[in-house]
Amino acid sequence: PVSPERHAALHGPLLSWYDRNKRDLPWRRTRDPYAIWLSEVMLQQTQVATVIPYWERFLARFPTVKALASAPLDDVLSGWKGLGYYSRARNLHRAAQEVVERFGGKLPSTAEALLTLPGFGRYTAGAVASIAFGEEAPIVDGNVARVLSRLFEVEGLPGDREREATLWALASALVKGERPGDFNQALMEHGATVCRPESPLCLLCPVRDGCIAFKKGRVDELPPAKVRAAPRKLFLALAVWPHAGTLLFARRADKGLFGGLWELPAVEVEEDTSEAEATERLSTTLGAPLTLLGTLDSVRRQLTHRDLTLRLLRVSGDKRPTKSAAFQELRWCTPQEAEALGMSTAMQRALDAALGHGVMGGDAPVKKTPGRVARKATGR
Repeated sequence: PVSPERHAALHGPLLSWYDRNKRDLPWRRTRDPYAIWLSEVMLQQTQVATVIPYWERFLARFPTVKALASAPLDDVLSGWKGLGYYSRARNLHRAAQEVVERFGGKLPSTAEALLTLPGFGRYTAGAVASIAFGEEAPIVDGNVARVLSRLFEVEGLPGDREREATLWALASALVKGERPGDFNQALMEHGATVCRPESPLCLLCPVRDGCIAFKKGRVDELPPAKVRAAPRKLFLALAVWPHAGTLLFARRADKGLFGGLWELPAVEVEEDTSEAEATERLSTTLGAPLTLLGTLDSVRRQLTHRDLTLRLLRVSGDKRPTKSAAFQELRWCTPQEAEALGMSTAMQRALDAALGHGVMGGDAPVKKTPGRVARKATGR
């Protein structure tokens, strides 16, 4: 879909622009395929500034594919704590184990082989194959899609099948030639810093003369904005159950929200579920009769697709469970021991809130239980 003249007019200028203007990012200073792969996984759904310290800490903790593969999943999830989208970490761990088993601990060098590993979609396979191994493998992420949509006046909403096929075909044609990894990064960098969603810097664009959207005055129209669904409200009741200096923690099933992570044991409730009913559901889930002692503040968290309210219920019981069919694992831990568990930021906030109320024996008060759950949650 791209003539040789058009290819030359875009490929060379974008590479030259990248050489002059690229941001100095730590994963651009390494040739280690594992480190490059890790950066690509972390950068999915997460901003560069957030990723840098996580990437450095994670590499220090798991410096090689073999180190990552042999680490317990708990340690990996703990190293991911706060980055969100935890399925990325679980897939990273599983893929590392497969790389050790199937490829002798070295990442395969082609996008085709990389696609056979857990967590590798077309984008990640293309990014690692081109950047780490120099394969002429295309990539299309949000930045690249925006750049190509404007350069070639590609119509259609994000997610439209015909549009996606067109964008991948364009990316496949353009990446051919020298330095495919740098070219792919040039496209991404250009989209992140110049061809931005809002207020694009067309005056600084090195390929403005070849941009159809610029010529036609359609830069602000392309690509059309994706309509986001309103976040779904989700209410969880959490059991805050102290005993002898420990609290009860549960590890969720691998699939679903916060999959594979540790938490104060939680069940889904409705907005108007009473504390008594919520306690009953927690009793059933844990397989142990619970007594409700009081309620603590609720914790609110805004996730990408969910508006989450965590309701903290202070409970006790004579029978202390050590396993439950609803969870992978139950564990009684001190707050210090819990720091090493893989836990979501939302659950960490809930734990901090519970500890702030002195549930381990301090003097902070527990609210008396009202008849119904308070409608307004306290954000933290």
